[in-house]
Amino acid sequence: MGDVVKDLTAGTVGGAAQLVVGHPFDTIKVKLQSQPAPIPGQPPKFSGAIDAVKQTIAAEGPRGLYKGMGAPLATVAAFNAVLFTVRGQMEAYLRSEPGTPLTVGQQVVCGAGAGVAVSFLACPTELIKCRLQAQSAIATTTEATVAGAAATATAAAAAVKYGGPMDVARHVLRSEGGARGLFKGLMPTFAREVPGNAAMFGVYEAFKQYLAGGQDTSTLGRGSLIMAGGLAGASFWVSVYPTDVVKSVLQVDDFKNPKYSGSIDAFRKILKSEGVKGLYKGFGPAMCRSVPANAACFLAYEVTRSSLG
Repeated sequence: MGDVVKDLTAGTVGGAAQLVVGHPFDTIKVKLQSQPAPIPGQPPKFSGAIDAVKQTIAAEGPRGLYKGMGAPLATVAAFNAVLFTVRGQMEAYLRSEPGTPLTVGQQVVCGAGAGVAVSFLACPTELIKCRLQAQSAIATTTEATVAGAAATATAAAAAVKYGGPMDVARHVLRSEGGARGLFKGLMPTFAREVPGNAAMFGVYEAFKQYLAGGQDTSTLGRGSLIMAGGLAGASFWVSVYPTDVVKSVLQVDDFKNPKYSGSIDAFRKILKSEGVKGLYKGFGPAMCRSVPANAACFLAYEVTRSSLG
């Protein structure tokens, strides 16, 4: 079996593990990021991550935490296959001879290159996912506050606009500029994926080498891989989180009456209306998701890749 096929297979398994573990955290992150700024004197729709979990379960049931999972599930094979395969091919290109371990700096370069490639898959997938996850969160604040807490479920139900991933895609293709509409938010996606994956793969390799006491990390056990993967995932979000907030608000912005004219405008308006804190909405759930989800992803990848020889 060739290296490309091995990376494709292992990346797919790793991505599936990551998705199952991390999606509920991601749903809460997007809800917090995309909720509208409250009317002066009124509280926000969600006071925090725990409140968002409670309201989501009350209004939509436990399945609401997995809303939007169909889009990434449908593309998880392609996304992670591209990520790990491009990284693997760049590793092969940078090696002085087959089997030679790469330096941390070389792994950073490999991660950045993989980030460029996956951005073209991540952007439309994330747009669909964010629309589904955020549609109940962006119910008009007026409706929710006037009717009171008892009307939360009713307001959420009224806000439902899309029936599923395919419904989102059809709506965007028909009403938001065709295929181009699916790539709304591509620039902040690049700004997230390139440095984020550079940091993630760099930290992953650095921590593995630290645990192994050198560049040969082939003898590390599963516990070490879990720790390295979790730390690597956390480094992704620490390095790029504000760009993810900008991406999310752009992708759920109304097409006919947009609030933001682009990435820079979104950044400025968030900073002006909510301060630096606004650029870190949902950071807690993102970090809570990132550690276990990426630990699962890297462990599944390494175990699968090793079993394939």
